[in-house]
Parts: sequence; C-alpha cells; structure tokens
Amino acid sequence: MLSDGIDHRLEAGNADATRRTIPASQRSAVPNPPPRRQPPRLIPALIGLALAAGIAALLVGPARLPVAALWAGMTGQGDPVVAAILWQLRLPRAVLGLLVGAMLGLGGAAMQGYLRNPLADPGVLGVSGAAALGAVVAIYWQLARAHPAVLPLMAIVGALMSLMPLIWLSRRGESPLGLILAGVAVATLAGAGISLALNLAPNPFAAMEITTWLLGSLEDRTPADVWIALPCVMAGAALLLWDARALDALSLGEDAARTLGIDLAQVRLRLMLGIAIGVGGVVAVAGSIGFVGLIVPHLVRPLTDRSPSAILIPSALAGATLLTLADLGTRLIPATAPLKLGVLTAFLGVPVFVHHLLKERRLW
Repeated sequence: MLSDGIDHRLEAGNADATRRTIPASQRSAVPNPPPRRQPPRLIPALIGLALAAGIAALLVGPARLPVAALWAGMTGQGDPVVAAILWQLRLPRAVLGLLVGAMLGLGGAAMQGYLRNPLADPGVLGVSGAAALGAVVAIYWQLARAHPAVLPLMAIVGALMSLMPLIWLSRRGESPLGLILAGVAVATLAGAGISLALNLAPNPFAAMEITTWLLGSLEDRTPADVWIALPCVMAGAALLLWDARALDALSLGEDAARTLGIDLAQVRLRLMLGIAIGVGGVVAVAGSIGFVGLIVPHLVRPLTDRSPSAILIPSALAGATLLTLADLGTRLIPATAPLKLGVLTAFLGVPVFVHHLLKERRLW
C-alpha cells in the first residue's frame, strides 16, 4: 500500500512539474499528461550495445589477431601467445571498461537524483578527488611497490575518509546544498594535496608517474585489477540501487519524502557509502576519468519517464558502453603517444553535456 501511495504521488508530482513548464495563460487548457513509461526494449537494447562494445574491445589491439585465432585462444585450442594476449590483456581491459563505465554512470544518475541537480556526478562530493589523492600518496611514498593491492586500497581509504565530514553533516540533517558545498571543499582540499605532491616530487620520474596515472587509462590492466574493481562495483551498485524508490520520493521534496516514511539520514548514508566504495574502487584501477557520470544520465533520461529510479540501470548500461567505446577510441585514434582515456572522455563529454543542457534545461 505504501508503494502504491508513493507511485500515485510521484505521478501527480511529475504531472505538476510538467504543467509548471507551460505559461500560466495556457495551463487551464492543458490536461495533466499521463506519465511516460520506460520503453520495454530499452534495457535489452542497452545490454546488447554493452556486449557489442565489449566484443569490439576484444578484437582491437596493437597486435592484429583474426577472430578465428581469438576464438581458438578462448577455447584453449589455439596459439598460447594468442591465448595469453586474450586472457591477460584484452579481456581484463574490456571487462574493466564495462565495470568502470557502469559504476560511473550509475553513480552520476544516483547523485543527480538525490541532489536534484543535473550538474551532479560522483565527483561532486569530492569522492573521486579524495580517491585520487589516496593513490597519489601511495605513488609518492612508493608504497605501491610493496604490494600491488596497496594502490587500490589507498584509493578506497581516501574515498572513505572524504565521507567522514559528509556523514557527520547528514546526521545533523544537512540539506543537499550543504552536502554539495562540503563536497566542493573536500574536492578542493584533495586537489591541493595532489598539487603539493607534484610540487614536492623527489624526482621528475615520480611526478611523471603521478601525472600519467591521473590522466586515467585502462592500458596494461591485468586480471588482478578486475578482481580489485569487481567487489567494489558490486557493493557500491547494490547500495545505490537499494534506495531507488527513495530517490523518486525525494523528487517531490524532502518534506514529502518524510511524509512517505523515507528515512533521509539512512538514505544519505547508503548513497555516500555506495559512491565511496564503488567510485573509489574504479578510480583505484583506472585513474581519474571524468564526465562519464555527468553526461550519461542526460543521454538516457529522454528515453525514460525521467524519474530517478527509472534511469539508474539504463545509466549503468549506457556508461559501460560509452566508456568501453571511448577506450576503444584511444586505440584507434592515431597519436604519437598513447592517448589517455580521461583526456578523451573530457573532449567527448563537454560538447555532449552542453548540448543536452541547452536542449533540456526546462525538462529536468
């Protein structure tokens, strides 16, 4: 019964929001339109696109390998060198592209739904910057050489530490605007720490290593990186999807959400932990990759009824496809040096985001 009541009030709220975009002189003649339903083929289509992007990532690389050779290597009947390339290099890279893109897309959709701000993404709370700072500390102090797991663990620790002031503010009942401002402060502090590490780098090679990692890449990743990112993405995604209906209730305002029985403090805690664990894990293995979580929800929102819960899974699938294709582009675009994934996503993300922002600024 509570779910039915939430759905009814959400539909009424969405209809009212649609009517507010129409001039007052014309509202009396415009009926409340029924909410649009998510196309039934949207999820299967996005799954197909993600799988196609993953398969394409297996076929493209510095070594030109025919499909028959890759299939033989996958079944264990081909050349051992081809099998090693497939299992140790290309497959981990393709899987990581799907995992990282899915987490960033899902995180961006969840943050935009919770903060009710189309400019929000996983970096808005400073999590990405703090995770990058944790990894930079591991590189700067050469802790990453002790064990391969040190770098991702430091990134996750940095992401979790960035949440301490935000959790404290959420327990005090701080508004989403307060959390955004606190996240900006955390991101600024993390950026200052990274700049300090670059400024005080003991030698040019250390500064170059830090800079290269910050640009973001999936190149030369191994199965060990997949096993580091996979549990973080699964845990983070589960926490974000847990409160899908709560995000719908929050679209009516915090007071209305409380009336519907939503515990806002618990919702904030789960969302922030989900962002920290998921984004911290993917930043640990891929570096800093921007704009995916920002633009992907805008791409899929027109295909749904625009409710926050309706765009979560589509954003994850679209993010996986977009990042995998962007990583494919880093291998196909000719360049004198390997093109970094974070650079390409920034170039792709800015015009797409500006276009959708200008086109749909009245439909949010």
